[in-house]
Amino acid sequence: MLAIFLKTLPFFALIAMGYFAGRTKFFTAEATAYLTKFVFWFALSAMLFNFAANLTLAEILDWQFITAYLWGCITVYLIATAVGMVRGLPVAEAAVEAQVAIIGNVGFLGIPMFILLLGPESAGPMLMVLSVDLIVFSSLIVILITGSREGRVSVTTLRTVGLGLIKNPMIVSIVLGIAWSSTGRDLWTPVNEFLTILGAAATPGALFAIGASLAGKTAERLSIAGWLTFCKLVLHPAAVALAALVIFPVADPFAATVMIAAAALPVAGNVYMLAQHYGVAPQRVSAAILVSTAVSIVTVSVVIGLLTGGT
Repeated sequence: MLAIFLKTLPFFALIAMGYFAGRTKFFTAEATAYLTKFVFWFALSAMLFNFAANLTLAEILDWQFITAYLWGCITVYLIATAVGMVRGLPVAEAAVEAQVAIIGNVGFLGIPMFILLLGPESAGPMLMVLSVDLIVFSSLIVILITGSREGRVSVTTLRTVGLGLIKNPMIVSIVLGIAWSSTGRDLWTPVNEFLTILGAAATPGALFAIGASLAGKTAERLSIAGWLTFCKLVLHPAAVALAALVIFPVADPFAATVMIAAAALPVAGNVYMLAQHYGVAPQRVSAAILVSTAVSIVTVSVVIGLLTGGT
C-alpha cells in the first residue's frame, strides 16, 4: 500500500504546487483559466487522440464494461438524488449533487495518473469511462436543470445537449482517433511525434491547473461537502465494484480494476463549471471538489492498492 501511495504522491505534489501558486497569487485566476484552456483544447486532446488512434473499436467499446459502470453510477446517482429530495432540494440542485457524487476527474487526473501507474493498457477502459461520463451524465444534468426550469424537455434543450457533445474536444478527439484507427494505417511519423510531444504536456499542465483552480475554491457547508465526498470516494467505487465483479462481471479483470479505480477519483472540475453556468449551488460543488481532492490523496492510493494487491 505504501508503494502505491508513494507512486501517487508526485501527482498530488503537482496539484499542491499549483494550489500554492494560486493561493500566493503568483498564478492568477486569469493565468489558471488560460492554462486550463491549453490543456483542455490542445494537450489533453492530443493525448486522447493518440491513445484512441492506437486502439481498435473492440478495445474501447465493451458493452459489459459499460453496463457495469452505468449500473454503479446510476445506483449512486439515485441515492444522492433521493437524499437531496428528502432534504427538500429542488430538482436542479438535487441533480447537481447527484452529478458531484459520480463524476470523477478522469480527464485531467485519472488518465495521466493511470497511464503511468497502471500502464498504457489502461487507456482503453479509461476512454470508456470518460465517454460514458461525458455523453450520458453531462447530457443528463443539462436536461434535468433546463427541463425543471421550463417544465418540459424542449427541442432547444436537446439541441443544446447535442451541440455541447459535438463541440467537446475530448469527445471529438476520441471519435477522430477511433476513426483513424479503423483505417488500419499508422500515423505519419512527424504527426505522431507532434502529438506525443503535445500530449506529454497534458499531465503536468492538467495537475498544476487542478491545484491552481482549487486555490479559488472555498470549503463552505462542510457537512454537505463531506456527504458528497463520501458518495464520490466511497459509495461510487463500492457500487461500481459490486457491478463489475458480481452483478455484471467484466471479463477482463484488469479492465474492471481500472473502472473501479476511476470511480474512486475526486470530483471533476467540469461539474463546477456547469453549476456556475446554470447558477445552481456552485459553492456547494466548489467545497466538494476541494474536500474530495484533499481526501483522495489517501483514498485513491488505498483503492488502487486493494485492487492491485499493493504492488
